[in-house]
Amino acid sequence: MILEGLLYAESHEWVKVTNHEGYVGISDYAQHSLGDVVFIELPKIGSVIKKGEMFGAVESVKAASDLYLPVSGKILEVNTKLENSPESLNEDPYGNWIVKIEILDEKELESLLSSDQYVSCCEE
Repeated sequence: MILEGLLYAESHEWVKVTNHEGYVGISDYAQHSLGDVVFIELPKIGSVIKKGEMFGAVESVKAASDLYLPVSGKILEVNTKLENSPESLNEDPYGNWIVKIEILDEKELESLLSSDQYVSCCEE
């Protein structure tokens, strides 16, 4: 399942933009590929991370995978619920965001994929 109305990175993170902020999570495709998520590493609030840089990591029964920020941002919030319930990413990857960011360069949003483009990316 790929949710419309979000922007996607080729590394399988999504961003939901509201004003100058964004909620970032992993796609259904990503959680399915990972398998059962058992741990998540979250960044520190206040961290400034550039587009494409690692902001955390997810560990599953199959593998560990780094998380990359789709756009440059300052971490405003982290979803601490995931620390005790990382499996929530498997249950509802679009309802469980990982970080909330202040978007530092809105032009970077133009390089992200629409839901239709992301479908094509996943099929390759």
